[in-house]
Amino acid sequence: MKKAQIPYISQEILEDVKRPLLAAVDLGSTSIVAYLMDGLTGRQLSVRSMLNPQKKYGADVVTRSSYALEHGAGILSGCAAEAVNHLLREAARECQRSSEDIVRIVMVGNTCMHHLFLNIPTDTLVVAPHEPKVKEAVKRNALDYGLLVHPSAELWWLPNIGGFVGADTVGCILASGVHEQEELVLLVDIGTNAELVLGNRRRRIACSTAAGPAFEGVKTSCGMRSSDGAIDHVTEEGGRLLYHVIGETEPVGICGSGLLDAAACLLKTGFMDESGRMEKTWHFTPKVGVSQKDIRELQLAKAAIAAGIRLLCSRYGAEFSDIREVQLAGAFGSYMDPASACAVGLFPSELEHKIRPIGNAAGEGARRAALYVEEYEVCSRLAEETEFLELAGDREFSDAFMEELPFPV
Repeated sequence: MKKAQIPYISQEILEDVKRPLLAAVDLGSTSIVAYLMDGLTGRQLSVRSMLNPQKKYGADVVTRSSYALEHGAGILSGCAAEAVNHLLREAARECQRSSEDIVRIVMVGNTCMHHLFLNIPTDTLVVAPHEPKVKEAVKRNALDYGLLVHPSAELWWLPNIGGFVGADTVGCILASGVHEQEELVLLVDIGTNAELVLGNRRRRIACSTAAGPAFEGVKTSCGMRSSDGAIDHVTEEGGRLLYHVIGETEPVGICGSGLLDAAACLLKTGFMDESGRMEKTWHFTPKVGVSQKDIRELQLAKAAIAAGIRLLCSRYGAEFSDIREVQLAGAFGSYMDPASACAVGLFPSELEHKIRPIGNAAGEGARRAALYVEEYEVCSRLAEETEFLELAGDREFSDAFMEELPFPV
């Protein structure tokens, strides 16, 4: 961020709220993260997060979209607004303030989360060619969407790029600086879906793959989030698998990075073959292990992402070796071991030493846009200038996906 920039708050607001607050919200399919900032200095005051309660209406965005079409998007919109209100109240309480002092909220999320929150029909998202009804940046009154903040507070959403490549990806681009780079950069944000952006300041192509929730510790036998009690890393030593547990406690489950490590180690020791077949479940403790089904979930996720990377490079006219850096966004990226990721074929081996975690870039992009109007306004250009590659129904992607299912030999 340029040092000359300062948060912009209208004089009318300043006359009513002497110490205004700004908020940024990353509305993810699995988790919601809220940031609270001082509106005069830009200083971050608090960060709060929680699981997205919309999961009771569907584990993935397609299921939630279908629910919204049948029962109305208002149910899911209200559910998300209630969660955001809870986070903002808690964040404000932490610094002895009131959420009614919040005068601006900037939100990001994938295209489906965007439509569901704003009560926009999702019918065009769930069928090919998966076009969003609204792409442009949105400014609304926050109270109109059930957000309990200052009566004049504005709700800003960053723009969408295409179907399932939404405002969160624009936030990632803004925060990562891909649009300012001379050399080729691969930006990867892994969640229930994986958003991929390949490019630099001259050209960018983006796509989304349905990676499945394996990397988030969902739909696996002992899966859990990266929290106390989760096995987050596994290493092999003399044929034995050693593990680390977050919080240094007894393991109660295994998170995405632990599953990735475990698969790499099982492959290395020969307990699992390149097809992913195991004779039996591998147990770390009597209650925590890796099953055949877990490996299949991992294969689906890693194959989709690997195929997406291949297709992006193909359409860009680039080789893997042309990529200078891989920027890995999201919570999973903070724990992932690049060596394990390449060992199982999630990333090409040429990229192992180029992978760098950058944290919650989507949230950071929203935070910047909330603080600085210039940053918010540049997002429209970023979205317009980023090409969208639709993978659904693409024969080349389907072929690449099938080729990426086995583990590297």
